[in-house]
Amino acid sequence: MSPRRASIEPTEKSRARRDQILDAAFSTFAHRGFRDASMDDIATAANTSKGGVYFHFPTKETIFRELMRTTADRLAAKVERAVAAETEPIARAEAGIRTVLLAFAGHRTTARLLLIDSVGAGRAFQTETAAMHARFAGLIRGYLEEAHAAGAIPELDVETTSRAWFGALNEIVSRWLLEDKPGRLEDSYPVLRALLLRSVGVPEERIAAGDATWHGAAEAKSR
Repeated sequence: MSPRRASIEPTEKSRARRDQILDAAFSTFAHRGFRDASMDDIATAANTSKGGVYFHFPTKETIFRELMRTTADRLAAKVERAVAAETEPIARAEAGIRTVLLAFAGHRTTARLLLIDSVGAGRAFQTETAAMHARFAGLIRGYLEEAHAAGAIPELDVETTSRAWFGALNEIVSRWLLEDKPGRLEDSYPVLRALLLRSVGVPEERIAAGDATWHGAAEAKSR
């Protein structure tokens, strides 16, 4: 075995074990909640020793922060891919709203981790939670700035508006997560879309025309 190969394999093995621990921690937090979950629980779920968990993560809080970051990274990447597939400014904004709702609708546990458990985990996570909110509000701000530059919406305070848009999304999803018998989160999209687009001055005829991608997906599902 070459020295180079010998040096690579432990790194890959360590990375795989780290990912295994994160997956196990995600499931453990989902079932027990952050406060009640222990490092022993995570080690058992990961099929490793408690020392093996501590080798990669010194505390339970460190694991939770990493899960918040990686989960937010995946969602942001998904939103950016959906937006990149659109060229018309309003359609790009629609894609951002639609993708977040559909992602959370299909992954309730992920939504709960990001929006509910991170808040309930205590003051230690306020900085991470605020940074995550600012990150997604920043994505929205960018789409609104593009729409204004293209003449699709009038001049407005994009900083305040982007925060309001994120706040509306956050409230819709959070209420859905807290309901004992939730309906379909995606059913809130048409009303939310119209409300948000109207708030930035999108013409009524454009709002009434609807979201072509959404209509296409809905028709395909009904067949």
